[in-house]
Amino acid sequence: MRLRSIIAIAAFALLAACGGSDGSSGGTSGSGSGGSSSGGSSSGGGTGTVLGEYTAPAQLALTSAQVGKVVAQAAAQASQSGHPGTIAVVDRVGNVLAVFRMNGAPATAKIPDAPNGQNIDIQGLSVPSEAAAIAKAVTGAYLSSGGNAFSTRTASMIVQQHFPPAPSTVGLESGPLFGVQFSQLPCSDFAQRFQASGNAAMIGPKRSPLGLSADPGGFPLYIDGVLVGGVGVSADGAYSLDTNVLDTDTDIDEQIALAGTVGFEAPASIQADRIYVDGTQLRYSDAVYTGLFDVSAATYAQTAPALGSLVTVRGYFETATLRAGTAYGSESSGIRASTSAEFSDRDAFVLTDGSGANRFPIRAATDGGDVAQPLTADEVRTVLEQAFAIMTRARAQIRQPLDSRAQVTISMVDTHGAVLGIVRAPDAPIFGADVSLQKARTAAFFSGSHAGSDLLADPSADVQGFVGKVRTFLNDANALTGTYAFADRSGGNLSRPYFPDGEVGNPNGPLSRPIAQWNPFSTGLQSALVLTNLAQHLNYVTGASAADTQARCTYLPDAASGQNRLQNGIQIFPGSVPIYRGNVLVGAIGVSGDGIDQDDMISFLGTNNAGVKLGTLGNAPAAIRADQIVVNVNGSGVRLRYINCPFAPFLDTSDQNVCQGL
Repeated sequence: MRLRSIIAIAAFALLAACGGSDGSSGGTSGSGSGGSSSGGSSSGGGTGTVLGEYTAPAQLALTSAQVGKVVAQAAAQASQSGHPGTIAVVDRVGNVLAVFRMNGAPATAKIPDAPNGQNIDIQGLSVPSEAAAIAKAVTGAYLSSGGNAFSTRTASMIVQQHFPPAPSTVGLESGPLFGVQFSQLPCSDFAQRFQASGNAAMIGPKRSPLGLSADPGGFPLYIDGVLVGGVGVSADGAYSLDTNVLDTDTDIDEQIALAGTVGFEAPASIQADRIYVDGTQLRYSDAVYTGLFDVSAATYAQTAPALGSLVTVRGYFETATLRAGTAYGSESSGIRASTSAEFSDRDAFVLTDGSGANRFPIRAATDGGDVAQPLTADEVRTVLEQAFAIMTRARAQIRQPLDSRAQVTISMVDTHGAVLGIVRAPDAPIFGADVSLQKARTAAFFSGSHAGSDLLADPSADVQGFVGKVRTFLNDANALTGTYAFADRSGGNLSRPYFPDGEVGNPNGPLSRPIAQWNPFSTGLQSALVLTNLAQHLNYVTGASAADTQARCTYLPDAASGQNRLQNGIQIFPGSVPIYRGNVLVGAIGVSGDGIDQDDMISFLGTNNAGVKLGTLGNAPAAIRADQIVVNVNGSGVRLRYINCPFAPFLDTSDQNVCQGL
């Protein structure tokens, strides 16, 4: 309860640190009309560099004038509708370029209560509107790419306990990205933090103050068909989600944010409503352009200070001046094409420090004290190469046009959770970088011998309690001691508010909150592990504390000095497998970006093919995979899942059942 009180006090504060010392300041290029509403004045056009199998996105970025234009259009819609709000703009890698608070805008946004009213984690709390707007903008940018445009309404649809969420769909399985909202966390050791100057000032990917958002009111921004950022709005005083996709909402936040995208719209051909998952059409926006006021003539000079002012947000936007974005793919963005020395495939992109160095170069494992034969650098490289090769052949699920190649991020870790290498496709969605690392660490953690003891050593009694719940549920006193290999799909089965997934009336999985207390803001172990971090961070953002949360999530004990096994949190939707040398766990691989079955396949076949090539490692022996676990539910045996590979997965063959028997 103490942590909840801390968050509540911080969230209801007047945000002295966010007051904005120069509300009329727009920077040397930030005033005026913002240039062409279409963004067409930017150089470079929409054509990127052809690599091998892929074409890299053109290196375009929002100018500060264009950022002002987005803000002005959103503010014009808000003003004319009588709903002042807070507007945030970010670039593709999450740098905050503007936070504009309109006069009379709500200071906070309330998170929904638990269904039974007994709030836990961050349920029922109010958070700063600035934080909500930033999280929405980041979500629009991070979930999108040159082949798909997803909004926060799309995110809402894919993170709930039933997919699609609606009164008539009770009994269906959970959303495909169930749990993704607890990624891009402010405590993550992967996410970059704000820097005022220097080579790394604009490097990404940046963190989000609230993780990813499922509250409508966040959209991606495009110039000439190239993703350049996102816009987010908080105006209605709520930070919620859409629980019924079968009706059409009138959402103030969404209308204002959509107005901000005028001239920077996502191409219609890649918007979420052109994409289907398991036959279900995704949602993009309930607001439509024809229902907006005409905001095309709005200028930033007319907007500030007449309608409001830029405000600083500690740790995100610390000078009240419109900023230009950084061009994705450039060294300064933090993500660029790899060199031949960094990775063998010329299509690969890597994460960089802004000064030319790969942040996560391929290296040998660090866990020699616990593993007799740790992964070598050559083994890591081979697994990553084989997984990357599978990706280049795979048919994407969430990318237009149809029959596009999958684009994902691939991460590898050792049993300590140390990063051994990260590579990605040129246009993979940004969210997948942090998520792929979460997935790899989660698979290694739950497959390892330390999972139970680490959780029992966490200072939170809530976290500790999940160990007993798992052992009771599985009827296995040795659960979480390394006796079974857990892929993220397996752990995800145990993290759903119904078990089996979606089957109403059945008990919750042991890593989930009961359905009477569950909502996407309190998922179970996933949220409990980072509650302290979130409280500390909100205190820092609001000025209630001088210190930010540590750059490492969870309060689990260290596996090595300065390194716990889950330093950017856990993930509970599919896309990872542990890696074994015989019967010995040596690490894990995580994949995220273009469909959960594709993620499963790339991780599983990549590991298998590396094992065939090397003869020294491979997937977990079949006898110890989590799909050997059968749980008794209401008198029936329910088997956990390990992986699920897609139908007709490849573009170059008609092969089916490509993972069967391996």
